[in-house]
Amino acid sequence: MSRQASLFEQAAAPTTKRAAAREVEPATDSPLLRAPALPADIRLGTSSWFFPGWRGLVYQGVHSQVALSRQGLAAYAQIPLLRTVSLDRTFYAPISSVQYRRYAQQVPEPFSFVVKAPAIVCGAVMRDEQGRGKVANPHFLDAAVATREFVVPCLEGLGAKAGPLVFQVSPLPRGLVEDAATLVERLAAFFAALPAELGRHRPLYALELRNAELLTPRLMRMLAATGVRYCVGLHDRMPEVERQAVALKVLDGDRPGPLVVRWNLHRGFLYQAAKQRYEPFDKLVDQDHETRRIVARMAADAFKAGQKVWVTANNKAEGSAPLSLVKLAEEIAKSLP
Repeated sequence: MSRQASLFEQAAAPTTKRAAAREVEPATDSPLLRAPALPADIRLGTSSWFFPGWRGLVYQGVHSQVALSRQGLAAYAQIPLLRTVSLDRTFYAPISSVQYRRYAQQVPEPFSFVVKAPAIVCGAVMRDEQGRGKVANPHFLDAAVATREFVVPCLEGLGAKAGPLVFQVSPLPRGLVEDAATLVERLAAFFAALPAELGRHRPLYALELRNAELLTPRLMRMLAATGVRYCVGLHDRMPEVERQAVALKVLDGDRPGPLVVRWNLHRGFLYQAAKQRYEPFDKLVDQDHETRRIVARMAADAFKAGQKVWVTANNKAEGSAPLSLVKLAEEIAKSLP
């Protein structure tokens, strides 16, 4: 199990008396508190929440990763700028509706989670702890497994606080990429077989890629036909945000749909290199002004069209996800009435 997955397991564990004695509180003099107020339907947030380096930005005082993984979400959600978070734990292994409900109970009503589908249905191969592909995954794009292990417990647990359900398809073997037409057909059948509603909730499905070759008009037409959003995934494996914005227009035409953006990684870096460069994630190191400007424009355009917006930032995008969001909020505010 990865270090991140382990921390998420600890987040769901009962809080000990020792941990409760040092309750995690939101920062009281943070630049995030001075960010412009955005409309409620523009939700900005980070990828995960348990970073000790966010002292003074998100959290008051010094806390360990373990303490933040267990108690930090409630404090995080008290920062007005932070109205969503990418729930990444679910990528590593499915969780129960009870565990989802625990997360929902820690955040206020306007808060909305971006939830990653488990790798068991998003990866064409089974991978070891180092991420190396080993054998074919028999559950890849299995809608029955996705429904049972992900969609149903997620919606039952989060309810109205469930935002986009993101299926991040891991890097694919060459054979699947080369037969792109067949893969798009498989994706179409997969999404068509997922529940269109569950009780009072209509899930918003989104697809995120890790193979740039698949970003084609054929794929966008399929997403339009199945009612699935394209998640703009900003990552070194994918084209720059400008090209992804153009691809999104193929899906939407003249009227934007709901916008889902995951600002994952600074271009030119691998995750580990970015982690080493940017830790402890308390300042902006490599500002990406162009990406920020385009994401802000996309967010403003979607909002003006009456659509909801979710943008999550990773520490490895510019050095500090909370500070990236402050700058992004300022840029979005310039484009709104």
